[in-house]
Amino acid sequence: MTMTQITVNFMSLSIETLSHIAIELQSGISSQDRFARLINGLRRLLCCDALALLGYEQQLFRPLATAGLSPDVLGRRFRLSEHPRLEAIARAGDVVRFPADSQLPDPYDGLVPGHQQFKVHACIGLPLFTDQNLIGALTLDGMDPHQLDHFSDEELRLVAALSSVALSNALLVERLERQVIAPVSTGRLSPAVDGDEMIGLSSVMQQLKKELDIVANSDLNVLITGETGVGKELVARAIHQGSPRAAKPLIYLNCAALPESVAESELFGHVKGAFTGAIHHRIGKFELADNGTLFLDEIGELSLTLQAKLLRVLQYGDLQRVGDDQNLRVNVRVLAATNRVLKDAVVAGEFRADLFHRLSVFPLHVPPLRERELDITLLAGFFCERSRVAMGLSSLVLTPATLAVLTANRWPGNVRELEHAIYRATVLARAEQGSGDILLKPQHFALDAAHPHPAVDHQQYLLKPIDLVSLRQGTDDYQRRLIRLTLDSCGHNWSACARQLAMDPGNLHRLAKRLGVK
Repeated sequence: MTMTQITVNFMSLSIETLSHIAIELQSGISSQDRFARLINGLRRLLCCDALALLGYEQQLFRPLATAGLSPDVLGRRFRLSEHPRLEAIARAGDVVRFPADSQLPDPYDGLVPGHQQFKVHACIGLPLFTDQNLIGALTLDGMDPHQLDHFSDEELRLVAALSSVALSNALLVERLERQVIAPVSTGRLSPAVDGDEMIGLSSVMQQLKKELDIVANSDLNVLITGETGVGKELVARAIHQGSPRAAKPLIYLNCAALPESVAESELFGHVKGAFTGAIHHRIGKFELADNGTLFLDEIGELSLTLQAKLLRVLQYGDLQRVGDDQNLRVNVRVLAATNRVLKDAVVAGEFRADLFHRLSVFPLHVPPLRERELDITLLAGFFCERSRVAMGLSSLVLTPATLAVLTANRWPGNVRELEHAIYRATVLARAEQGSGDILLKPQHFALDAAHPHPAVDHQQYLLKPIDLVSLRQGTDDYQRRLIRLTLDSCGHNWSACARQLAMDPGNLHRLAKRLGVK
């Protein structure tokens, strides 16, 4: 077959297939569902090894959907200043073809499953625009240097146009939804694109984000609960950034780190001469946060005396500096966080009931990492990219075995423990492998084998003696777990789950009922 025949066949196929993809996109329930349909359809059409749809914001590309890439890629964030190949795509106004011998590092090197030891050789970038504004990019990659050569620029522009429309529509729907939730908000409801971003696609995180969007635009006090290391401060920052007070300061105070003798001064300030050592006036955290937000971390550690004074500020908005008889008026929104069960503390007489009810007007619970199994992979990718940049590495790749071990771990220290584990493993791997392309292997993680993930035992899917489990039981267990994980990743959309598993929806429903999933 000649190159002309290949091109003609592709054009004939592209018109038919792209039309089908365009029609199918209109029936997607969520943006994530639409993106998955687009990516999977285009990968079948273009026959490339890997394909990714990236959103663009503030000099950074964020993966929205991928096919043929390691699952942790969805958690990675690619800043243009750190990825010259993606920067070239962002600056281009048209199709970008990278030569097979390009010296620009590919961000997906080592991230194509089954090819961790190999570089990507064929690469095309398609910048996506709406009204001449860059909103994202589509990247096509192949392991064969000539794998993508036969696609003409006209054909690729057609693919880019379809992708641009899908992404633009999703962004428009997102903006409209935010206007409904927060019609008068002057702050951004979307998370920051750097360290403040809340990473997670699991159902519990999606629910938390919805509740956060709802309460952010209000002026209600919020009590944020959750175990140590789950990211309560991150939630507080997101609430502040999405509120009308976003342009004003967010002041942080860790109540557990304050000796009681200075806690009152830290909160309310003091005047010169109020006590020994008070050689000048001091402004307290409440005054600093006037017209803004005050985040009181570890609120459960505050003494009963200070709890009473804090209650007065919340009730009436006035305070007194230590040693001063004059009342000061402040307008402060208070966000409080604790890893304690304050209801139990109230019963035990360790926390005032009236303050508890005043703080918990809108409670938010941040789930532990063990309840977010789907997000462990995304967070691992997120921290890998940050660690790669911090240590000046060419690439940092998690092997499939490593991802399985990370997913199976219980993570009693939650997200903070996972972050530290990634950084520690990177240091160990770099010492062992050098400073270029680094593979993170299970032996680089000193995880507590005595506390595996309660719902996942990755060893159960290895071959075992046949007298320990029947084939039917093992198959059912594997199918049950796979359906649950896929359903969670699709936002509990059964149609999307069926497509992801390449199953007829009716067959999936029947199988889920038999397995007790539905």
